[in-house]
Parts: sequence; C-alpha cells; structure tokens
Amino acid sequence: MEPDVLGPPYERQTIDLGTDDEGQVVATLVRRRAERPTGRAVLYVHGFVDYFFQTHVADFFAERGWDFYALDLRKYGRSLLPHQTPNFCHDLSDYFPELDAAAKIIREDDGHDTLLAMGHSTGGLIISLWAHARREAGLVDGLFLNSPFFDINAPWLIRRPLAAAVSRLARRAPQRILPFGLGTVYGESLHADHRGEWRYDLAWKPLAGFPVRAGWINAIRAGQRQLRAGLDIPVPVLLACSTRSFRGTKWHESATLADAVLDVEHMVRWAPRLGRHVTLARFDGGLHDLTLSSPAVREKVFAEAGRWAEAFLGAGPTAAEPDGPPAARRPVEDRAGATAEG
Repeated sequence: MEPDVLGPPYERQTIDLGTDDEGQVVATLVRRRAERPTGRAVLYVHGFVDYFFQTHVADFFAERGWDFYALDLRKYGRSLLPHQTPNFCHDLSDYFPELDAAAKIIREDDGHDTLLAMGHSTGGLIISLWAHARREAGLVDGLFLNSPFFDINAPWLIRRPLAAAVSRLARRAPQRILPFGLGTVYGESLHADHRGEWRYDLAWKPLAGFPVRAGWINAIRAGQRQLRAGLDIPVPVLLACSTRSFRGTKWHESATLADAVLDVEHMVRWAPRLGRHVTLARFDGGLHDLTLSSPAVREKVFAEAGRWAEAFLGAGPTAAEPDGPPAARRPVEDRAGATAEG
C-alpha cells in the first residue's frame, strides 16, 4: 500500500491487470482501516463517470469496526491511464478480475471473515453480476446496492429499439460516440462550485460526464438482460433508492430531492430478479447517489444500512460506540421510506 490522494488514513494499492486492446490496464484498491477492527470489511464500487471520494461513507463503516475498501475500476478515476478511453469496457465481466483480486486481498491477505460488497449505479449492476457468477466461491456475505443501473432511463419504445440498433453498431464500431449523454443537472446538484455540497476531481468525474460509446451501452444492455432473466445471488441483498426520479434536462430545485439519472421504478421492478433474499428501502428526497443526499436523508440511509447489516450479516451493534453489548438481532423495519422484502 502507498499513500492515497485523499491523504491519511487512506492508502492505495495498484492492481496490475495486464493489457487489453488499448495497452496496460490497472485497477486501484483504496483502504481505510478501522481503529478497532472486527474482521468485517466493505468493498465499495463506484458508478459510471465516478470514482471513490465519499470519505463520509468510509467513516460510517470504520467507526463501527469495518475496514473500508474502495475499488476504482479499470479506466476510472485513479486507474485511468493516458492512453485509455475513459470508463470504457466491452463487457461488464471485464471488471471481474479486479473484483476477484480485491476480494482476495481483503479476505486472504488482510484476513477478513465478513465482506459486504457495496455498489452504486453501474457499480451496483456490476457487483450483482459478479456475485451471481462467483456464487459458489463464497466471496461476499451480502450486497448493498445504491440506486443500481438496472435499465436505461427512457420510454420502452426508445429503450428496446435503441438497444437493438446500438448492438448492431457496437459490433462494427464499439468506440462510436452516441448522440446522448448524462447532461449537467445531476453534476450541478452535487458539486460545491455549483448547487451542491461536495468537492471532487472534475477530471475524473466531469460535470457533464464522458462520451457514451456504442460498445459501452451494448455491454450495459447485455448485463441488464442477464439480470432481467434472473440471477441467483445466494446472500442477502439491500437495494436502496429514492422514492422518485427527476426527468428534466434543465436545472430545477426538485432535482435536489430525486434521482436525476435513473428511473427508480426500474430498480424496484427488477429487484426480485437478484435472488431469494432482497430487502428494498426507498428514501424520500434521495439523490441518485443516496450517500450524497441532504444530511437528513443520508442519515436515514446509513441508519437503514446499519440495521440491515446487523440483522442479516450478524454485524453486531450499529452504533458508533463499539464497547457496548451487542444489540439483539431483529427484522429490518422501514424508518426511512417504504421497505419490503421479496
């Protein structure tokens, strides 16, 4: 491990992934150790046009005895090399080698016996497919999906014909830039230089995103089709999302109270396809990244995550004070929105 750009207590390790059609490939594992470790760890995976900067998420878990790890996937953030196309992949399984390597480091090298994988947006889709593919290996003990990217945010008549057209284009020209993108509304709602409270590297997370390419959309659609066909994730899953979506392309104050990137009803619809033990929690006023919502909302998100981990992962007390008696295990109850199990 070496010092990370976030400074102490964060450190990072570069994972060498060989080469692909663009040359050298690496991923980056960031670590923040808990002062009183418990043998539990979190592995966080970011979304599209993203990287790990959410130190308050790491603080929440570290204060409760969880060592926190975050993986900047290949061609994202810390792992983006000058010769690479930002955030591009041909297939979502391209990311499985760095996930496997990170899990090995966490479990074997650092000796953790409980691993919670946490994924936001595209990261939520990726770790769902990975947990399904590695279900016999016992790599993870639970999944926490923060607004996972389970479908394209567009009407059906656009989503399905578009998918077919993009698939044909991707076979011929996977690097072709498509005439649509993320827009700036969500970025404006986050960054402190605009209308948000957060500061992060705009070279790694540009306000308007990186270009969307045909091969990447094709990889996303293939992963989403696999999800809709049904996965068999054997561990408990917590899927969290906002109660509503914002659909405008120009700034409006309501964008600060909703998911301005994806359709939250898609997440709710496809949640039962993940596995046999799925808990759904919805948060009024939540942003696309729930952990970047207003303080009152993210407090509810963390409280729900803590109760869920206590109930289903045997994670002990959810309070930051580590020395009290373990709280009794109990079913998850929704105190932040409508929660259901399926």
